[in-house]
Amino acid sequence: MDAVQQEATARARELQRSWYGEPLGALFRRLIDDLGLNQARLAAVLGLSAPMLSQLMSGQRAKIGNPAVVQRVQALQDLAGQVSDGSVSAGEAADRMDEIKKTQGGSVLSNSGQTATHSGAPTVKRVVREIQSLLRSVSAAGDIIDAADTLAPSHPELAEFLRVYGAGRTADAVAHYEAHQN
Repeated sequence: MDAVQQEATARARELQRSWYGEPLGALFRRLIDDLGLNQARLAAVLGLSAPMLSQLMSGQRAKIGNPAVVQRVQALQDLAGQVSDGSVSAGEAADRMDEIKKTQGGSVLSNSGQTATHSGAPTVKRVVREIQSLLRSVSAAGDIIDAADTLAPSHPELAEFLRVYGAGRTADAVAHYEAHQN
């Protein structure tokens, strides 16, 4: 890989970190490990071609263009957490992955079983990630920052919201969300 390709890959991974909280290669490898998948099965569940998954993992591509795929990634992250805490068995996980594969997207803030904790309430991190996903499916981080800069003089709170959720890290958005409740 030449220097130009290395620079482009590093930039794509940094964009992935800003959009998804981490590079997609690390995120997808964790899902593969936690859910006992291979790359082909993960691609099938997400609704991506195997080459597209590979390009996202390697940093040849930065962005998941389809918001429904982003939602499936989040659903798989939730499922992986449930498998690791023992609340979902491997057999149940396989059935859930088949359900996730069939989802077409829909309301980002839906209150399906995939978005709720055991108490039935959505987690703060889940709500924050869904807000981030929605904003990032509409526009790139740089464009969101430009919009925030335009709004800042007349609407500083809205500009801050766009910066934090549209281009910031998930941890910062969670802190912002929690600080603005009640």
